[in-house]
Amino acid sequence: MGNVDILSMALEQLLSLAQQLGQPAFRGRQIFSWLHQKRVSDFSEMSDLPAALREQLERQAYITTLKEVTRKTSGDGTVKFLFALPDGNCIETVAMSYHHGISVCVSSQVGCRMGCRFCASTQNGLVRGLSAGEILAQVYSVDRLLGQRVDSVVMMGIGEPLDNFDAAVGFYDIVTSKQGYGLSVRSVSLSTCGIVPAIYRLAELKKQLTLSVSLHAPNNRKRDEIMPVNRIYPIEQLMDACRHYAKATGRRISYEYAVIHGSNDTPEDARELSSLLKGTLAHVNLIPVNPAVRSDFTATRADAEAFRQKLLSLGVNATVRRTLGADISAACGQLRRDNIDLSTKED
Repeated sequence: MGNVDILSMALEQLLSLAQQLGQPAFRGRQIFSWLHQKRVSDFSEMSDLPAALREQLERQAYITTLKEVTRKTSGDGTVKFLFALPDGNCIETVAMSYHHGISVCVSSQVGCRMGCRFCASTQNGLVRGLSAGEILAQVYSVDRLLGQRVDSVVMMGIGEPLDNFDAAVGFYDIVTSKQGYGLSVRSVSLSTCGIVPAIYRLAELKKQLTLSVSLHAPNNRKRDEIMPVNRIYPIEQLMDACRHYAKATGRRISYEYAVIHGSNDTPEDARELSSLLKGTLAHVNLIPVNPAVRSDFTATRADAEAFRQKLLSLGVNATVRRTLGADISAACGQLRRDNIDLSTKED
């Protein structure tokens, strides 16, 4: 097996690879179709390629595949997978059922270094970033295992996508390619904790994905306490970057806000948040904080709804996120953390 991650290669790269191997460029299109439309897992399955080319590909490249380690299915139909990567590391992927189809929440890294205090993904630190092919393999694995085409993707699983910028953008370009899986360019959401330079970089690419910014507090004092990234890129810099992004792309930004009862859901918090977002193209997505990571962080759906009413009265567009998979610990990082804990005990 070769060392080239062929699932991560864009169509243009495959056209070039075909020519480097002494083949006409159209062979690259055939390979791209086999990988992303037919989604084969072995070069021997690419039946319309010359045998010699298939042998060359086998020597020089590999097709990323994931091994299902654990699957949990919720009463609401949400399915959470723990997948093993070829190097033995594990990541999580969640498939959620909506009226429009299946939405898949993919991981972008093995672990995370952002240190947000309410997130299980960061508790064991960052191991490495995923390749574009490893992110794609999550979508393709869910499609195959559930027997249903994925309708949309959210990059909100383990990891910070903008801390793995090139792979995240590469994934987006391939999964939305009309010659590949063919997702709508607006059916992919990317969630970031607020890496300001990367937001400017993404804005210049003018992609039509939905940018979701994990805000979680309306001022620097509170955000510093729960999100270390804010000490590097304070909220004023973040909001400037978000305004630039919205202007450059014409796309509304979704602000994620984990409601922590008695901490960030007071009337004053609502007023500060309203002032912060005034005049911006924005939507606030409220989520009752997951208590699994910090037992002193609590909130109910009623708490989130009460905060929503405060925001609506101030003219802020806000909704409470539909809760899915609560009975299977569907919040990102929990299943991987449990697996690490189990492995440690066995060792």
